[in-house]
Amino acid sequence: MRVDVETLVRKSIKKAARHKFDKDHESQARIIFKTLEKKNGKTDPVNLRLADAYAQEVLGNARYAPWLRVYAAFTGTFKEGWIPDNYYGSVVVPRMKGPYGKISSLKPLSGIIFSSDTFSDIAYFVNGLFFTSDHVAVPEAEVEAFVFRNTEKIVFKVDSSFQGKGVFFFDRETFSVGSIKSLGNGVIQRFIVQHQLFNDFASNAVATLRITSVVDDAGLISIRACFLRLGRVADTHIQPDSEICVPVDLANGKLYAQGYLANWMALDEHPDSRIKFDGLSVPAFSKCVSTVLELHKKIPFARCVGWDLTVDMNGNVQVMEWNAEHNDVKFSEATQGPCFSDLRWERLKPSRKS
Repeated sequence: MRVDVETLVRKSIKKAARHKFDKDHESQARIIFKTLEKKNGKTDPVNLRLADAYAQEVLGNARYAPWLRVYAAFTGTFKEGWIPDNYYGSVVVPRMKGPYGKISSLKPLSGIIFSSDTFSDIAYFVNGLFFTSDHVAVPEAEVEAFVFRNTEKIVFKVDSSFQGKGVFFFDRETFSVGSIKSLGNGVIQRFIVQHQLFNDFASNAVATLRITSVVDDAGLISIRACFLRLGRVADTHIQPDSEICVPVDLANGKLYAQGYLANWMALDEHPDSRIKFDGLSVPAFSKCVSTVLELHKKIPFARCVGWDLTVDMNGNVQVMEWNAEHNDVKFSEATQGPCFSDLRWERLKPSRKS
């Protein structure tokens, strides 16, 4: 009997990667769980048993329990339909997006896919060439004049950049063609001067509105979650370890009374500016929502997308990027969920390719 060594190796590598993926999530969840219990006291054991049972009996494996336990500790109850973040990444993403979700990591494709002036793209660098946002080649000698013709500051984001990594800022003095080329393929965007409401919270890092949209089994697109990400006074851009996340009411754009630190501890005001969240609303929220709904129509094959937007000083919606791979769902599930219970994702079976 012939042994296909290559197939066995591939299966072994996939199994090891899956094990590491789940262990990493378990570690993250346990840290947050302990922090929540230290602050709020022990979680009701009834809810923990329900979480464990739901993971095993409905989702199919106990490895999905840690995030469900976090949600229960956070809310003080248990809700059927919650999606653990590692279940989302290992089951939902492969089945509901497949390779189409990976397109979002290739930032120069955004212009081709969406053809929307809501993106702040100025130019692209791809495989040794510079291009305009309309994908016309620009000679290297003309690149600097082209990208700074209407702005004094630019942002360069490399392909596959995420969680604040792979983001670089340049002005005329620090910019060089060689610097961009050394960083690799990516997009050059104009620096956005944010709306005054966002600027009052933190003036350096541009506030980001994360809106999650889905395509249901009837092909209809809807908004399922939204939160505002605010930076700290020392941040040049939003960083996952220091950001403050504030849930946003989907019905009217109002901020929740409490925001949350990276360790999920609640606070009712920004720790630097001391501005309270309660009573404030996201500017141009309805335009943000309509923009996302229109954009998702152009890439419905990726059935759940996290969109990062902001509103500029003139009230215009600016799309910073879109994430159609493993866009984070755990914060929204805990604060606003279950966000996807009607989609029956808990019935999905793992893809053989995942």
